Amino acid sequence: MAGQHDFKDKQVTVVGLGIEGVDLVRFLHAQGARITVSDTKPAEKLRPRLEQIADVPARLSLGANDPHDLLTADAIFLSQGVPLDLPGLTEAHQQGIPISSMFKLFLELCPGPVAGITGSSGKSTTTALVGEMFRCDARPHFVGGNIGVALLSHLANLTPDTWVVLEISHTQLQLLPERSPNVACLLNITPNHLDRFSWDEYRSLKANILRYQKSDDHAVLGYDDTEARALAERAPGEVLYFSLASDIPGDGAFLRDGWVVFARGDREKRLFPIESLHLPGRHNWANAVAAAAVASVCGLRPQAIARAASEFQGLPHRLEFVHQLGGVAYYNDSIATTPERTLAALRSFSQPLLLLLGGREKHLPLEELAEEACQRCRAVIFFGESGPLLEEAVQRAAAQQAASDRPRLMRVTTLAGAVEAAHALAQPGDAVILSPACTSYDAYDNFEERGADFRRLILHLAQEVEPSPR
Repeated sequence: MAGQHDFKDKQVTVVGLGIEGVDLVRFLHAQGARITVSDTKPAEKLRPRLEQIADVPARLSLGANDPHDLLTADAIFLSQGVPLDLPGLTEAHQQGIPISSMFKLFLELCPGPVAGITGSSGKSTTTALVGEMFRCDARPHFVGGNIGVALLSHLANLTPDTWVVLEISHTQLQLLPERSPNVACLLNITPNHLDRFSWDEYRSLKANILRYQKSDDHAVLGYDDTEARALAERAPGEVLYFSLASDIPGDGAFLRDGWVVFARGDREKRLFPIESLHLPGRHNWANAVAAAAVASVCGLRPQAIARAASEFQGLPHRLEFVHQLGGVAYYNDSIATTPERTLAALRSFSQPLLLLLGGREKHLPLEELAEEACQRCRAVIFFGESGPLLEEAVQRAAAQQAASDRPRLMRVTTLAGAVEAAHALAQPGDAVILSPACTSYDAYDNFEERGADFRRLILHLAQEVEPSPR
């Protein structure tokens, strides 16, 4: 490893010790770097991550981001989510200190073709499903990125024939290599993360996935999403669409007569019946059509695409069925950190619903969610930091309804309290859904931790309520 990627005896500062930070520390140590780890969290809150790098002689600078750690480095690596206005970072850039990230370094070193998937919602499910399509076709591949799988530790196993399927977040698109995915899929762009970015900044970050594509690359865009569709003019290579409509103006995948169809040039191929999916909701239909478009562009066989679509069971924390208790179904949709995702969840059910809303809000519009909740829910239970704000929004929407049609509204403090309240209110035939419309950061480190806690609470409740088999 030479030139800009020669880290032997270099002083490197890694900012942020999450999944990406651990991956960077271990990779850079193997390259001979001398490493400083900078994180705002104290050691006691980083214990699981610190255990993962316990065999690495890294210097720890915890509890704050010290600008000195940046200004004395030969190179700086930022984990995704670390703000680019970090004290000392601008000065480091002005001094010519290279600033990079796990994602940037991986794309610079990756030897094989890349299919990258981004969007405001649906990217994890679509990425995982594309990975299953590669598996069913027995093609060499690796699935990673924002889906929760670190990248650099897998580089040694990749060859020029290995397809790399990446879920890519907007923050990973902040620090770009001069390489874009060979197949870049942009599902949708809807208001999100407005607590940290303006709408224009957020849209620009998503569009970055196309920035360095070449004329022989491919862009797969969500035709049903105005923002994604509009980026066709920025794509230097082939543009394909995916849609739930019965046709599209050009090549790509779409839904016709209940079948997912892929069209390219003057050829069409029916891939699979949409009803073969096990994933609930039209938003998941869109994810499956997108995955079919990406897999087809990557050259996978139609039979493999159809098999993967029919076998795929979905990912945890995404409308995940948890348990049936007393005739009531409990679903974990902790991934829903925006009102839009919660709307998609509500529209996936026909039975009476009890909705659990709460967490830390992102300064996103709540009106449509509030109206939909009033129309579809028998009860809405608010919890966490944003509970009062959410309750106020739903109360305003409920005031427009007849008193007899309004849902029952309750506010509690914690997720545990919300589960307890839902259990007390639920009736046989109901569905209880944790689909919070907010981030987890008021009480949990991430949405996975929140979803796991919800699952634990439900299963503990089941043990208390259901008689043990003899």
